[in-house]
Amino acid sequence: MSHTLTLTINGTVQEVTLDDPRVTLLDLLRERLYLTGTKKGCDRGQCGACTVLANGRRINACLALALSHDGAEITTIEGLARGDTLHPVQAAFIAHDGMQCGYCTPGQIMSAVGLIAEAQAGADPERIREGMSGNICRCAAYAGITKAVLAATETLSQEAKRA
Repeated sequence: MSHTLTLTINGTVQEVTLDDPRVTLLDLLRERLYLTGTKKGCDRGQCGACTVLANGRRINACLALALSHDGAEITTIEGLARGDTLHPVQAAFIAHDGMQCGYCTPGQIMSAVGLIAEAQAGADPERIREGMSGNICRCAAYAGITKAVLAATETLSQEAKRA
């Protein structure tokens, strides 16, 4: 029996029919919608490479059944930039060397965006490290990641004050 679900992905409404109710959100994004920026790392929810935002909250897409998110608004790494303008978190990761091999970077960036939106980052490096602890970087770029999240938090705070 097939199931049809509607998702708003990166601002675009997508209607998808699934033949298998066990399809994860990660597999739907990568294999059916060709949004390959979201990475499959451990496929067990331990590494964070698959982090996306679902209704503004960070989730591991490898653990989320696509059907359970029917009607949700999903944001992937492909949905952050506005045209040629990078999201402040993306720009901060570049400016502060928040990556090395880059495999975990999309998940790290999405987790940072969610962490900042949850107002849990602040200007405290320890809180940032704790808030980002679900995202593993095998290259150990943690110092740059922390600096990037600090910088992006400041940039977004300044933008919010101007708005």
